Amino acid sequence: MRFLRFSMFDVAKAGDVSEASDKVWKSPPPGVKMLARHICLGIPFPGFPLNTMLSVDLIEAESTEALLAVTYPQALAGASVWYVPVIELPMAEVGKLEWEQRGRTR
Repeated sequence: MRFLRFSMFDVAKAGDVSEASDKVWKSPPPGVKMLARHICLGIPFPGFPLNTMLSVDLIEAESTEALLAVTYPQALAGASVWYVPVIELPMAEVGKLEWEQRGRTR
């Protein structure tokens, strides 16, 4: 299953969090794969704390154990980490899929 993973941390802890992340992703545990990583350089939403960094990653994981193995080291280093499951939809079929899920046909 795919997840968006958000990691939020104080700039003062950026070195520790980055070091923990590098260690994990240098040789990731079985069952988890990083597909993309982005660092937000602006204010991503209203009320976002000053002097805070946000990493947004797209991760594919087979189990909660695999997610925990890549999350725990960063959390210990000072990051707040949370996951949002995402569903991949074909670009030209979204409307059709919406109708089908509602039990209707076109």
